[in-house]
Amino acid sequence: MMLQTDDYQKTDMLIEEITDYVLNKDITSEEAFQTAQYVLLDTLGCGILALDYPECTKLLGPVVPGTIVPHGARVPGTSHVLDPVQAAFNIGTMIRWLDYNDTWLAAEWGHPSDNLGGILAVADHLSQVRIQKGQEPLKVEEVLEMMIKAHEIQGVLALQNSLNRVGLDHVFFVKIASTAVVTKMLGGNREEITNALTNAWIDNASLRTYRHAPNTGSRKSWAAGDATSRAVRLALMAMQGEMGYPTALSAPGWGFQDVLFNKKELLLSQPLDSYVMENVLFKVSFPAEFHAQTAAEAGVQLHPEVASRLEEIDKITITTHESAIRIIDKKGPLNNPADRDHCLQYITAIALLEGDVRAEHYEADFAANPMINILRDKMIVVENKEYTKDYLDPAKRSIANAVQVHFKDGSSTEEVEREYPLGHRFRREEAIPKIMEKYTENLATHYTDKQRKKIEAISYDYEKLANMNVDEFVELFLIN
Repeated sequence: MMLQTDDYQKTDMLIEEITDYVLNKDITSEEAFQTAQYVLLDTLGCGILALDYPECTKLLGPVVPGTIVPHGARVPGTSHVLDPVQAAFNIGTMIRWLDYNDTWLAAEWGHPSDNLGGILAVADHLSQVRIQKGQEPLKVEEVLEMMIKAHEIQGVLALQNSLNRVGLDHVFFVKIASTAVVTKMLGGNREEITNALTNAWIDNASLRTYRHAPNTGSRKSWAAGDATSRAVRLALMAMQGEMGYPTALSAPGWGFQDVLFNKKELLLSQPLDSYVMENVLFKVSFPAEFHAQTAAEAGVQLHPEVASRLEEIDKITITTHESAIRIIDKKGPLNNPADRDHCLQYITAIALLEGDVRAEHYEADFAANPMINILRDKMIVVENKEYTKDYLDPAKRSIANAVQVHFKDGSSTEEVEREYPLGHRFRREEAIPKIMEKYTENLATHYTDKQRKKIEAISYDYEKLANMNVDEFVELFLIN
């Protein structure tokens, strides 16, 4: 006998809210679009830089070599032409590989620009299909709008819903956000977007174990690519008429909340608009886990004072916030680059030693320097309750660290405190020139000066960029 209960068929409210936002919300914030411009450039630049690393590039390309895809999505910086699902994996993996793209910190953490993997792959594919049909391709402005909405979905979900507290990885919220916006891009109506979202929620989530000892590994660098590509797959299935599951979150005993979220209700703590894009954190200075950015800044400032006195150091005090202690306070062996770039003590040691922190500092050859572990062993990590409070304050969202070096003769450096890293909204004006400098340097690792200058000429002119066809924009980045 079929169930007739109305409540059984009623879609979970949170899913409805996300669908309504994606379908109907007009983004009117000029700041959000301008910020999205720099997020787009910075994110692509991070992906281009990652192409210098064979451990990344070995994962790129088609699943089956030689596959030919009509109107396939192109992967920037490569000659790959792929179906949009695999292209999303490729682009998402490049973006995240070096842990250098934007960041969002709340009850859950994450990197909202990871969603660009699915957004750009689908936008390029759709544009080519439309051209083949004699229709107008998508404009880059539509990519920026979908980025704003994906940032908002992932970021607002993260404000109060902590996946890490139940052992799940933050890329699950990438999957949710990408699924919503990509289904909309494909022309999905309310039912199709909702169906895709419900499938994303019941699709389970990867465990965080690959981010923590004893299992820290390179999966953390391709997990977001996996999530955004899965979103594209679910969106395509929904567009083919695949059914949804209305109470994917709340079904007693079997829904996401009961099975995976300790029976807690998922919440959207504020209306969805453009808050996350406006407040997103750019990772400007260092390719390192964001909770350590201000510690790295402090270490770099102290470098000239301590570099000639390394043997005289008695102890190093790092004062930080609770989330940093929970995620990146690590003692003992660090087994690979993925382990090292998520270690507060390692990052601080490199800053003190080198006066900079770069991606190559995580590689095995550099990590063999015995002075790194000597300094790590001298570090004491303590929590400042005010730092923790301000980290969670929506009006501040600080990511504070302080570093002080104490010498064996009883003297010490000043305690260098940094509340807000360079990429924070409070330091946005200061950051923009550095973001552009970072973009130029990243492009220069892969392109001739002529091609780089052509890319930059479009990238920095908002009107030209926003009104450019997506397929033409992607072509700027191709290697033939």
